Amino acid sequence: MSAASPARPESPVDVAVAERPLADAPRHDGVSVLIATRDRLPTLRRALAAVWAQTYPGPMQVVVVFDGPRPDRLDLPAPLRPDRQRLEIRTNQRAPGVAGARNTGLATVRHRHVATCDDDDVWLPHRLEAQLAVLAAEQHTVAVGGSVRVQRHGRSIVRRAPLSEVRLADLLEDRIMELHPSAMLYRTSALEAIGGWDETIPGGYAEDYDLLLKLAQRGPIRLVDEVTADIHWDGGSYFFSRWRMVADALTLLLDRYPEFAGAPRGRARIEGQIAFALAAAGDRAGSRVWLERGLQDNPREPRLALTRLVLAGLVRAELVQRVLHARGRGI
Repeated sequence: MSAASPARPESPVDVAVAERPLADAPRHDGVSVLIATRDRLPTLRRALAAVWAQTYPGPMQVVVVFDGPRPDRLDLPAPLRPDRQRLEIRTNQRAPGVAGARNTGLATVRHRHVATCDDDDVWLPHRLEAQLAVLAAEQHTVAVGGSVRVQRHGRSIVRRAPLSEVRLADLLEDRIMELHPSAMLYRTSALEAIGGWDETIPGGYAEDYDLLLKLAQRGPIRLVDEVTADIHWDGGSYFFSRWRMVADALTLLLDRYPEFAGAPRGRARIEGQIAFALAAAGDRAGSRVWLERGLQDNPREPRLALTRLVLAGLVRAELVQRVLHARGRGI
């Protein structure tokens, strides 16, 4: 459908809802879906169509937030069940980037649960229904993720949820890719309590990991075994080859969470990521500093071996990244 003119206010893409601070917004049973987007209308349409096709029978508010100018013509798919599905279009009013865009949407949520989806990913039909059952049964659980399928160049790789319950100690050891933003369902109250997504992290890199660490400090996070979303890596990532930004963001993360001091394997993982990023950026001296730190914490950390290959000039960092992506993994 096309974006309607002011003469047709019934068009869902033109619904205007007065923004209210999150703390002042009444809460209702249902799900608010946040989709931050920029310059990817074709995949946004695909993502939105999958949201409307959910088997979840309750009310759903979908907030699409443009991180930048809103296109003149949207042609977004309309809700399949307009009696209980509602679409709202916003423009990012916060810091540029996905964190600011999601927080712009978070400020207007109407329901007790918030789900997120990247604009190039696709939900499976039973995703919300399966995860909401967990939150309904476990009042102490703050969020739910699930198994995912990584889609790249026609190849599909299932990443099965490695745990049923994730605690802070688990997240310090491993980022747990299955807690992907396109597979996450949160309690709105938990997001409100931690202030949403951090907009100050350099480049917005790892803001989802930061969010998970904060949530895990408040309560357990669950994973469902069911495949919840297709994660599309065909188009690459904004962070691909932005190595200095990656190193700065991960350094901030280590400084922010002193709990990493008690998790040497997890600390070595991030130290290896920083060392690799600096080697890729051409900062050989800085890379070696982080390489030595990682070796002291866990000499078997595989990212350290990859860093040595890059420093020796035996392989290019971009090639390593592409090979890992082809296997459904990353640095």
